Amino acid sequence: MSPEKVIELAKRAKVAGCSEALITLGERPEVHAEAREKLEEFGYKNTVDYLTEICKQILELRLLPHTNAGTLNERELLRLRRYNASMGLMLECAAELPAHRNSPGKDPELRLKVIEAAGKLGIPFTTGLLIGVGESFDDRVRSLLEIKNLHEHYGHIQEIIIQPFAPKPDTPMSNCTAPSEAELLATVGMARSLVPEMSIQVPPNLVSNVGRFLLAGANDLGGISSVTPDFINPERPWPTIKKIEAAIKNIGFSPRERLPIYPRYALDKSFMSNEVYECVSELADADGYRRRD
Repeated sequence: MSPEKVIELAKRAKVAGCSEALITLGERPEVHAEAREKLEEFGYKNTVDYLTEICKQILELRLLPHTNAGTLNERELLRLRRYNASMGLMLECAAELPAHRNSPGKDPELRLKVIEAAGKLGIPFTTGLLIGVGESFDDRVRSLLEIKNLHEHYGHIQEIIIQPFAPKPDTPMSNCTAPSEAELLATVGMARSLVPEMSIQVPPNLVSNVGRFLLAGANDLGGISSVTPDFINPERPWPTIKKIEAAIKNIGFSPRERLPIYPRYALDKSFMSNEVYECVSELADADGYRRRD
């Protein structure tokens, strides 16, 4: 997207009452000629230059950027930290899998290094597991323990997402079967047992009944939008807040809106730049959640 289109969309989001701008893209798009040409047309040498300027402008609108830009190095992470409330990279799996054989950026050792680099820089970070891509139950356990170990060292991992693989047409894994809900529920329960101190998220548009997942141990439903679709899974529309409330009202839960930076980090200035801190201070209440006024 051109910077102008991004900012136009961000302005619509601000009017709609959003607090977060989720910026998501593939692994280093500039390896493709078409992306390089677009970056040059927009006046940028590389994707990180483009992202840094876009995040700066979004932050000036008093929206909080959260960037998922694949495997970045420490210098790139540091540049983006200045204008991002939080960042993310799915580990997916700590074991090497045949599904990732032709995707160098999916190398689990490389991904763990990126997550560790974010910890060294004090970046509130989101990661998680992708379920149903050929991993074993033991692989999932190992993946969670790797994440737990990094969090114990740096204290920067906001949440662990348990996300089901969703086959897409015209892709090499289009004929694969998505994991069952029972398998996902068991994984959420296992995650809650292994990492009881951490937030466990399930995407609310990728499961049929969020209430069952909260009872299994999840405590976060991620972000939803009234402005844009889920660009990763456009065939799965976001639920409305009313639908989420209806699904959980009889089981003892009530939703509370947070910012992309979790409350415990929103109250700790060491986890954000001065620019981000100013915006978070305007948007957060005394508990670090989204202000209701």
